[in-house]
Amino acid sequence: MKTALIKDGWTITDDPFTIEYKGIRLYADLGAEKALAAEKQNRKIVVEIKVFRSPSLMTELEKTIGQYSIYRSLVTYSRRSLLRQQNAGFSSSYYQKICVL
Repeated sequence: MKTALIKDGWTITDDPFTIEYKGIRLYADLGAEKALAAEKQNRKIVVEIKVFRSPSLMTELEKTIGQYSIYRSLVTYSRRSLLRQQNAGFSSSYYQKICVL
């Protein structure tokens, strides 16, 4: 995922990305930014990379959505909230499986 972001023109700014809010500290896998020439600003994202090893795809999806919700809430309420968009990274094979559901 990190290599794919770099090849797409993103700059990795945090590895890992620290999320802090009211004494709570969590770590997402990456923070990255990309210059948007047309808008003369940078787009910034937080990336959490997931590997689904459980036999139950639904269990993994539930855990991922829960983690995403927690990270999103904490980033939204932290000082960095105006700077980052939250994203979850899925492999294409897993994405194909969950989109069929």
